[in-house]
Amino acid sequence: MNTPIVILNYKTYLESSGLNALNLAKDLESAAAESGITMVAAPQAADIYRISDETSLPIFAQHIDPISPGGHTGGNLIETLVEAGISGSLINHSEKRMQLADIDEVIQLCKQNNIESCVCTNNIATSKAVASLNPDAVAVEPPELIGTGIPVSQAQPEVVEDSVKGVKAINKDVKVLCGAGITNGDDMKAAMDLGADGVLLASGIIKSESPKDALLDLVSKL
Repeated sequence: MNTPIVILNYKTYLESSGLNALNLAKDLESAAAESGITMVAAPQAADIYRISDETSLPIFAQHIDPISPGGHTGGNLIETLVEAGISGSLINHSEKRMQLADIDEVIQLCKQNNIESCVCTNNIATSKAVASLNPDAVAVEPPELIGTGIPVSQAQPEVVEDSVKGVKAINKDVKVLCGAGITNGDDMKAAMDLGADGVLLASGIIKSESPKDALLDLVSKL
């Protein structure tokens, strides 16, 4: 994916579920077309096919399980998600933590299925450790700032800057995204100025009165 990148994690908000998920995807698609910025939707599994069928937007799963086809009731099987229309996946979000071995396995599954992997991390050390597993991207998000409206790029700039330096020193091809509290154009510009390749965000856009306007504001200072 071309940088900068905006990934919108839909989580399980009602404002981003069902028909609302599709409407939000269309706002993302429209904002991406107007701005020229790569924007990605990460909806719940149940909404992936609908969004894939009715938009041309890149879609990430919120989670993939390290499983093979068979007896895994309730699991998120990569083959099914790929067929539904994903082009990548978040891995190890702070609300869906995984063991290191499972993170590695899902990264490998993504490579085998030719989709992007974006591993969420919570600090500099974890970001560097994950970079050695060669994902496509790392998204650093201190969990205490998620959903607070306090942007990590301004509250803890050293976390972003040092994560970028640490990850690139290990693998220069791994993109580094910044998450937690990202809401507006100032937040995203601060993240990019610190070396980030993009942002991962959620409630600041999803719960805004006009998601499209919020998205355009987000990239307005780039």
